[in-house]
Amino acid sequence: MQDNRFSCGPGIGKETVCIEANRILDSCRDRDCFEHVKIFLTDCGKEIVEHTSAVRVKSAYIKQTSISLDPVQFNRGFYTVNIRFYVKLVFEACIGNGRSQEFDGVAVLEKKVILYGGDCNSNVFRSTGDISDFCGCASPCNREINVPTAVVEVVDPIVLGVNIFEDKHECCCCCCACDVPETVANGLNGNLYYDDDDEGRYLAVSIGIFSVVRIVRSAQYVISATEYIIPDKECVSPSNDDPCSVFRSMAFPTAEFGCSVTPSSLHERTGGGKCGCGN
Repeated sequence: MQDNRFSCGPGIGKETVCIEANRILDSCRDRDCFEHVKIFLTDCGKEIVEHTSAVRVKSAYIKQTSISLDPVQFNRGFYTVNIRFYVKLVFEACIGNGRSQEFDGVAVLEKKVILYGGDCNSNVFRSTGDISDFCGCASPCNREINVPTAVVEVVDPIVLGVNIFEDKHECCCCCCACDVPETVANGLNGNLYYDDDDEGRYLAVSIGIFSVVRIVRSAQYVISATEYIIPDKECVSPSNDDPCSVFRSMAFPTAEFGCSVTPSSLHERTGGGKCGCGN
């Protein structure tokens, strides 16, 4: 398998070329703890929570994220990045007689950061590239306001605790069930329970999230590049006759057996703790 790796080949001339790429103007990393976030449950989950006393979380992952930018007043070039995470959770509850049942829920988390995104007064027009219609009119180039783009990277959320509360006023909520996108609600095992004025018990979790947020803007650069040529190596098809020989030709994954012992160096920001809608 070693000879099937990509190679540009020898004897290729270098030249200076112009490219368009995204430049990172500002970035930050953070660890956020969202405490006692109300869970929007399915109809089945709501009924189970009303009668159970033992619930645990089996899995949690970010189903969807919405990101928006708002200019910061009187601070030209700075933007507030508004982030909303929709976390899908799978719970397991005891329902009596030694039996358990799973049900789904959604946690909505909000986070805001301020980053520098630069300032640009130009408008951007880009061609659509649609040339399929020979006799038709060319598609208009829509104007794009030249604002930067926010990029958010996160790892799977860490569930720190799960509780059942009797009083709904104790929760720290940033939205209601009707604010959950349809694409998220349709991914649940059951119909989402929408009666937010319902009295009674509710389920809440505490979640920790590690994230990296950055703002990028398109820019033009002059770089030293190497011209790409057509490779002279023929493609190798996998052999189904002897799978063991293919396995023996693979490199041993030594790195997969190493355990990292270096402590995390993520910067722990100061300030008040975040609750539900981390600002």
